[in-house]
Amino acid sequence: MFLHPDRCFSPEPARRGVARMLYAAVKDLPLVCPHGHVDPALFSDPDYRFGSPTELLLIPDHYVFRMLYSQGVSLEAQGIPRRDGGPTESDHRKIWQVFCEHFSLFAGTPSGQWLTQELVEVFEIAEKPSAASAMRLYDQIAAKLEMPDFRPRALFEQFKIEALCTTDAASDLLDHHKSIRDSGWTGRILPTFRPDAVVNLEALGWRENTTALESASGVSITGYASFLEALRNRRAFFASLGATATDHAAVTADTTPLRESEARAIFERALQGKSEPGDAPRFMAHMLFTLAGMSAEDGLTMQLHIGSYRNHSPSVFEKFGADKGADIPVAGEFTRNLVPLLSAFGSDPRLSLVLFTLDETLYSREMAPLTGHYPALRLGPPWWFFDSRLGMRRFLDSVVETAGIWNLAGFNDDTRAFCSIPARHDVWRRVVSDWLAGLIVEHLIDEEEAVSMAGALCYNLAKMAYRL
Repeated sequence: MFLHPDRCFSPEPARRGVARMLYAAVKDLPLVCPHGHVDPALFSDPDYRFGSPTELLLIPDHYVFRMLYSQGVSLEAQGIPRRDGGPTESDHRKIWQVFCEHFSLFAGTPSGQWLTQELVEVFEIAEKPSAASAMRLYDQIAAKLEMPDFRPRALFEQFKIEALCTTDAASDLLDHHKSIRDSGWTGRILPTFRPDAVVNLEALGWRENTTALESASGVSITGYASFLEALRNRRAFFASLGATATDHAAVTADTTPLRESEARAIFERALQGKSEPGDAPRFMAHMLFTLAGMSAEDGLTMQLHIGSYRNHSPSVFEKFGADKGADIPVAGEFTRNLVPLLSAFGSDPRLSLVLFTLDETLYSREMAPLTGHYPALRLGPPWWFFDSRLGMRRFLDSVVETAGIWNLAGFNDDTRAFCSIPARHDVWRRVVSDWLAGLIVEHLIDEEEAVSMAGALCYNLAKMAYRL
């Protein structure tokens, strides 16, 4: 395998030359990772080991197993655990063999680009995965994973990660984060407060999640008022361990608040297991408004991700659970849905709200105009299905003319796959460099401006938006 030094750059010589210059200015900047899903357990034990190549690179990565599943390779054959504890393939070499036999499926995809760069740069693999090379590659990677340099803390430092934020349930006791802090290690691993499991009344196990929140906060949740008290308690606890942000996922961006009596009635019905149709979306909208107010109070940056139809395949969800590659984008709307929240907090200097969408049609029509006006708003980078070479270009083309770059939130990798983080940031830095080079050769900006913009997009904007 070979990584071409001009990947993601224009074939046009003048533009390519400028892109090389800009990329050289940003390629070695530290990595700021303000939003992602890496397990903090990796860093709480100084001698943590990743396990087999299959455990590290394949089983946790829904980008990988959804592609193979789409081509008829069952999730059982890929070692994905079943909810009922039923049989799945446990031979990690066999799972790796299947992956290598299907590696060509990833050609031209962002997953293929990340995997290739990860294998070449992190594990020094020179041979393309195939049926013939599978076991050789497995043994090479397995040998690397036994080395002290391939412990998570060592890789964190080799990757030049300045800060890495995890995503943690509101009821999480953050024991791993406390262990990291108490260990004296200087790596900056920060929690992020995500209360979806308790503010979404339709969340799987909502009642049990609320009981866990009660236990973690020490607040007896007997109604709506004590529920809010418990959330504030946990936000303060997260902040005490370094959290700078909260994270919220919703199907829509509706932020219509309820009268307190309505919110109280809906919550009490949920506690009694007597929720009515329409209660959950109305309560979610109300809580997004309420949580924005809390962020204005305590200074935690608020992230709002909308537009995912979760668990589209009932059979996959029933057998394997959530986050198994069956989430699909749906159309979204921000302009009307955010009116209540922005009327109350849009000009509040205490609030930083970062917006994400899975509906690309919103970029130029709604998101760029909104973030180009309201001081509280920042526009998050292309997310999930669109954190790709072309997705990034479409994003920059769609929003910068209206919002500029200083209303953007930079880049985040949003990944569970720790070893792919450098590759994901590198793709963004290359695309940004090439995009800015296009503006230079069209004589729209000069080189000094481009260098400043590249540094902002690849480093400074994320630190500013997330107060890192």
